[in-house]
Amino acid sequence: MALLSLFCTSSKLVGSHSPLVQTRNQILPRASGSAMASPNGGSRASEIPEFLAGSGGRPLHAVGVGTSSFPFVAEDVRDAVLAALELGYRHLDTASLYGSEQLVGDAVAEAARRGVIASRGEVFVTTKVWCTQCHPHLVLPSLKDSLQKLQMEYVDLYLVHWPMSVKPSKPHLSMKRQDIVPMDLRGVWEAMEECHRLGLAKMIGVSNFTTKKLMELLAVAKIPPSVNQVELNPVWQQKKLIEFCREKGIHVTAYSPLGGQSRTSNINAVLQSEVLNEIAEARGKSVAQISLRWIYEQGASMVAKSMKKERLKENIEIFDWELTDEDRFKIAQIPQHKKVTVLGILSPEGVPGVDLSEVDVVEV
Repeated sequence: MALLSLFCTSSKLVGSHSPLVQTRNQILPRASGSAMASPNGGSRASEIPEFLAGSGGRPLHAVGVGTSSFPFVAEDVRDAVLAALELGYRHLDTASLYGSEQLVGDAVAEAARRGVIASRGEVFVTTKVWCTQCHPHLVLPSLKDSLQKLQMEYVDLYLVHWPMSVKPSKPHLSMKRQDIVPMDLRGVWEAMEECHRLGLAKMIGVSNFTTKKLMELLAVAKIPPSVNQVELNPVWQQKKLIEFCREKGIHVTAYSPLGGQSRTSNINAVLQSEVLNEIAEARGKSVAQISLRWIYEQGASMVAKSMKKERLKENIEIFDWELTDEDRFKIAQIPQHKKVTVLGILSPEGVPGVDLSEVDVVEV
């Protein structure tokens, strides 16, 4: 394998485009010692490199499994998480909005019963508080509700899902524009910090925060965010944001690393990219693997979603080869397009209570 040295304890740079061993948000080149082999002969967790995140340097796997899905079929989601754990995944991503927290908890419990994992402590679980609970007095109760569904005493990472507050209700999409209210960012973050102090969230962070929103948060935070989970892939490369987060010691995790799903279109700018398809064909890889490898080379982790075990396996077969300089140059020229915007989570009718540019997530 070309990058075997990634998995040893050396702090050397492996290849000119491999992630560096540096600060708390960079690669931790060691195996997950507690991971067990898959009973079905799949990949071991030790084959997935880890990044360090947070002031304490907590490790999280470079590739995790996402659990937001539509159409939503509960049994499929649970089975996919269990299959991922059998393959060696230990990084699980959920949210109060997704409706998958109970299923993630069930899968982890079943994996422990089967001996796939030794205990809950082997997995890194992320969940998120939605806009409808982004109020200082609702952040902690929302986490406690999530923990009850997860059947866990803590989460490894708790994120503010979107930099926006909406009138309290159950988490949902197509939120009414008139229900948007000014966000008390200081108060919300103080509540997040309390979740951390209570030991209910080992790390706290954000999702969909632009550099502008991160600067606002850093100005009031006693505990800085450990992670910013954002849309990131070769068609939305986030160069400015990645550099800012690197400077501030904030680890970046990519969602929609394969282009994401759409309720209104079958177009996937990543999987249908001519550039990525040409590179994949030349390298004997899938387009998905080219995209995931590119993200990994940016020093970011990622949560990739699939309900199929063979795809889950393919998604972690990206660590023993590298893109070429020519590949990277071609990818850098891909026209940029962001899929996720605030308009996509709001109903089309109504007059917003705040300037929508203040709650959008497009880096400018």
